[in-house]
Amino acid sequence: MKKLVVIAIIAGLFTSCEEFKKGGEDGNRDAQEKTEADTNETPEITLYKFSGGTVQANNLNLFAQGDTYKGESKELADAFYVIKHPDGVLLWDTGLPEMLVGQEPYTPEGGAFTISRKDSIKTQLASVGMTSEDVDMIAFSHIHFDHTGAANHFPKAKWFVQSTEYDFANSEEIKGNSFYAPASFNQLTNVEKLDGDKDVFGDGTVIIKSMPGHTAGHQVLFLQLKNNGPTLLSGDIYHFEKNRQDAVIPQFNYDIPETEKSIKEFEAFAKAQNATVIIQHDAEDFAKTPAILN
Repeated sequence: MKKLVVIAIIAGLFTSCEEFKKGGEDGNRDAQEKTEADTNETPEITLYKFSGGTVQANNLNLFAQGDTYKGESKELADAFYVIKHPDGVLLWDTGLPEMLVGQEPYTPEGGAFTISRKDSIKTQLASVGMTSEDVDMIAFSHIHFDHTGAANHFPKAKWFVQSTEYDFANSEEIKGNSFYAPASFNQLTNVEKLDGDKDVFGDGTVIIKSMPGHTAGHQVLFLQLKNNGPTLLSGDIYHFEKNRQDAVIPQFNYDIPETEKSIKEFEAFAKAQNATVIIQHDAEDFAKTPAILN
């Protein structure tokens, strides 16, 4: 009888050990699968919003065709952004020329605009613990002077630019045109030319999207933020909310039919992604957008 009891105990221990081993194997497998899932999760990115100055549009009708905004004026924001990703930092636009900092608002010849800028890009980067050396990449929505004003602080950064925009920047067409200031970005020599969209980090979190028309190689920026969700920075595909509501196109755009096509593509993409659209020049949009989004 004792012999039978001992055999039963040994059998029980063997079964328990096997179950323990199985449980351990299952637990290890679960842990491994969780680790792999965690590894495959979308990286968390952070969007920092900054002011690159203010544009008082004294002749708002420039932002339309016909007499849509005749006799109207409007204050526009001039935002720029920093996108921090685990694999690098992208600067999107840089605001108005920095020679405006500390000066009275300036009205260029013609009187269509009055422009001002209160703070430098380096000071604003320092407010979030960054320096110009931390910026690995730079991209402009386009090369109008109010988006490239502080670009030469980042000579080592890789510049993402559409081939059409790069060619236009080096063409005879823009010489003498006050909307462009090629000297403001002539220190950017590490160039990656794009011919369409660019997934900056290869994981879908930061995508430059080609949306030409405002300029030859205008582009917008799509972000996949963890808390804010899909987010689109408009560049100058629109300048304020009324522009978007009525799909109004500025009379000074480089190619109006191409802009019309890009607007349709922009809205279709925004709808498909259920994206929050931030209109960069809209003062109300700028005011309500938190300084930091993630």
